[in-house]
Amino acid sequence: MIYLQITLRISKNNRPSAAEVYQRYKAPFLNTVAGAKSKALLVREEDVQVLHGFDTTDQAHAYLTSDLFVKDVADGLKPLLSADPEIRIYQSF
Repeated sequence: MIYLQITLRISKNNRPSAAEVYQRYKAPFLNTVAGAKSKALLVREEDVQVLHGFDTTDQAHAYLTSDLFVKDVADGLKPLLSADPEIRIYQSF
């Protein structure tokens, strides 16, 4: 399994709006993105993380350039961010 982890710096006041963006695009992600296996919202005191599961690294990279991510998710989150997102891709064994 490949994991795409996106860490977002979002103030506590903006987290409900960020959760709305997550909920709005979770089903389209799982239903339309090639290789998509899972999507989870992880909330910590210092940040919010979205963990996406894929079959392959190429599919994770392709999602980052897709219209769903660029035009919908990223544009929806942009006004809520306190800093640029941190993006990492991991492989589990």
